[in-house]
Amino acid sequence: MSSLARVPCTIITGFLGSGKTTLIRHVLSNANGRRLAVIVNEFGDVGIDGEILKGCGDASCPEENIVELANGCLCCTVADEFVPALDEILAMEPPVEHIIIETSGLALPKPLVQAFHWPAIKSRVTVDGVVAVVDGAALAEGQVSADLEALSQQRAADDALDHDDPIEEVFEDQIACADLVVLNKRDLLDAGGLEKATAAVTGALPRTVGMVTVAEGKVDLGALLGLGVGTENDIENRKTHHDDELDHDHDDFDSFVVPLAEIGDPDMIAERIAGLAGTHNVLRVKGFAAVTDKPMRLLIQAVGPRVSHYYDRPWGATEARQGSVVVIGLKGLDRDAVTKSLTAKSLAG
Repeated sequence: MSSLARVPCTIITGFLGSGKTTLIRHVLSNANGRRLAVIVNEFGDVGIDGEILKGCGDASCPEENIVELANGCLCCTVADEFVPALDEILAMEPPVEHIIIETSGLALPKPLVQAFHWPAIKSRVTVDGVVAVVDGAALAEGQVSADLEALSQQRAADDALDHDDPIEEVFEDQIACADLVVLNKRDLLDAGGLEKATAAVTGALPRTVGMVTVAEGKVDLGALLGLGVGTENDIENRKTHHDDELDHDHDDFDSFVVPLAEIGDPDMIAERIAGLAGTHNVLRVKGFAAVTDKPMRLLIQAVGPRVSHYYDRPWGATEARQGSVVVIGLKGLDRDAVTKSLTAKSLAG
């Protein structure tokens, strides 16, 4: 079958906190009738990203078209996770016109793209393009993600560890596989910062790749979907750090879920989350909370010490007003201390 007969898939990759979920929310809200489906690949054991996307309420991508996979990154679980998810999506009526795959922040995109050669996949779907979302504000500060100084210091102090930062390698591997780079968080950059961030991306690119700069993930859909690259046909030419490895691991990171009771003051929990970056090596916090006397759900997103929160949708009439956040940090972080900080009575409404 020709590529025109196959359903196009856009793979959205990017490091923790780069803005992948925000970008996909924008896509879903501006689909203009195009029938979409989303595969969300979580790092952790709770469907936070899936819940955030389901809050869009767009008819182009109803809740049943959002498939969540939380049992490991797709590049490690192609047979067990990815193929069944595609089977489910391709059986939907009316037929899906475009599939968006949000990888976990730690995923290596190359093995996932290679999976599109599998017999169960190659005749039915094709990679429209790999889109790498990068954190412009972090890059302007010389980092691939916010506040990773603690990791660099830890690795440098341990002679038993490889001194090449694995996070840098993941970033470079994601860039190496990209057909389009979205430099996000333009609104946080001045002219000098934008120049530094752009230089960091172009310096990591092994070939000429288009790049767009945006704020809050607001990419023109004409630049994002319909690239028609067929990336699986060129993926072997895209060299990465892990080409000689059979697999990879995520042993540098840890994640867990913290249930949240109703809170009284959004600014107070934002302040508490911001403090976790410095005291407990927390890299990322994402989730939602119920605020006392507020009918809307509070969406919370944090990258290092930078925390944002806003009301994204009303709570459903039969929906429990139960909040939940996923915490991602360096291996060995003190779960009990982090949980105690986020569930203190002083935060209650």
